[in-house]
Amino acid sequence: MPGMIAVDRLEVLVLVDNVTDSLSTNPKNVIPEWSGLITGGRMKMMAGTNICCAHSGLSLLITAHIGGEKHTLLFDAGPDGPIFSRNTGILGVDYSEVGTVVLSHGHWDHAGGLVTAIESIAKARPAAGVDCYVHPGMFAQRATPRPGAGLVEHELVPDPKRLADAGARVVNTREPQSVAGGAFHVSGEIPRLTSYEVGLPGQVRRSADGQSWEPDPLLMDERFISVHIKDKGQFVFTACSHAGLINVLTHARSSFPDVPLYGVMGGLHLSGITEKIIPQTIADLKTFDLRFLAPGHCTGWRALHAMAQVFGEELVPSAVGKKYTL
Repeated sequence: MPGMIAVDRLEVLVLVDNVTDSLSTNPKNVIPEWSGLITGGRMKMMAGTNICCAHSGLSLLITAHIGGEKHTLLFDAGPDGPIFSRNTGILGVDYSEVGTVVLSHGHWDHAGGLVTAIESIAKARPAAGVDCYVHPGMFAQRATPRPGAGLVEHELVPDPKRLADAGARVVNTREPQSVAGGAFHVSGEIPRLTSYEVGLPGQVRRSADGQSWEPDPLLMDERFISVHIKDKGQFVFTACSHAGLINVLTHARSSFPDVPLYGVMGGLHLSGITEKIIPQTIADLKTFDLRFLAPGHCTGWRALHAMAQVFGEELVPSAVGKKYTL
């Protein structure tokens, strides 16, 4: 496993998330959407057309600063191209700075805006291009049980050819990757070690025959991103945590045992049928002694409430348009 380059500073801009929240107080290193737009001169009038839309999904723009250089990576693209474009336009995203795109796993709410994102980035940097990291398990047809009987099929993830046609250099692999000059680590498949983190029970995928369905609760195509922040430690981005938050953090720690864990951000998937594991997850999460937690997307209000009782000021929930400096 290649070592991690320590970055001097990390900036995270939330492009898409399930909620909008510009009124709650935040620590000094976190700027909510409206404050950022007003102080940056991008919002002259308070109006619905001038603010971002929340949507069920996730997209994070992550910029690592190393000396006088910076490397920008897009982690997921949300569920819908028009929402992605609207929010990035309002937030003033410079597509020409984005050199790398990583898709966390094969679900529509993270990949629906991916082709739009790739096209926008490729157009803005025609000479440099953009690398797009995917996993071969992301492209099968998936479905979830319909209440009562039957299945609800998921929108397909854009396949490698479609991504390449949009302008990406596609890297389709199960192996961990060091990207953007070593500023970011993209994990390989995450080992499933805990007894209670069992993925997404009931999910299925098309079998090789193209006709039948087979169980697919574990989503082995899911990966996380981690960054070593100088003098702080390893910060982990987990888009949905279908592998289980504790499995994610355990794998991040074992991958780089000399770099202590500092924080985590993303969807923790402690809502719906996984709400029952909230107590066990929080109990085990305490053992990592994290200094910063920014849950969002699929975490769920019950888990957020329970975490707030335990972690206090270390907890700074994600919302669309928020900017974190770490």
